Amino acid sequence: MDKKTILVVEDEESLLKLETILLTSRGYAVIAVPHGQAALKVLETEKVDLVLLDIMLPEIDGYEVCRRIKENPATRKLPVIMLTAKKSHEDLARGDEVGADWYVTKPFKSAKVIETIERFLAAR
Repeated sequence: MDKKTILVVEDEESLLKLETILLTSRGYAVIAVPHGQAALKVLETEKVDLVLLDIMLPEIDGYEVCRRIKENPATRKLPVIMLTAKKSHEDLARGDEVGADWYVTKPFKSAKVIETIERFLAAR
C-alpha cells in the first residue's frame, strides 16, 4: 500500500511538530509548512493526498489557501480539513464557502483528527 501524504499547514511551531509526530506515528508521510504561500508552492510540485489546514496564518489565511486549492482543477478534489481555534457559526460558514471538506476545532483530540483523516482518505 502506498504511504499517504498529508500536507500540514500550521504557523504555530509546537503544533506543527505535534501534528507531524501524530501523523508520522500513524504511518503517513508528512509535509509540514508554516504558512499558506508555502502550502500552495508544495501543491504545485508534490503529490499530496490530504491537507490539514490552520486558518489563522501569516500572509494569506487558511480560507484563501482553501479557496485556491478548490479553484485549481489540479487540486480541486483534494480533501481539505480545517484544524483551527476559530469556531463561530460565521467561521464554519466561511469554511463551507471556500470549499473546506471538514472542520476540526482546537483544542483537538488526536483520535478525532486521525479518524477524520482516515475517513477522507478511505473515500479517495
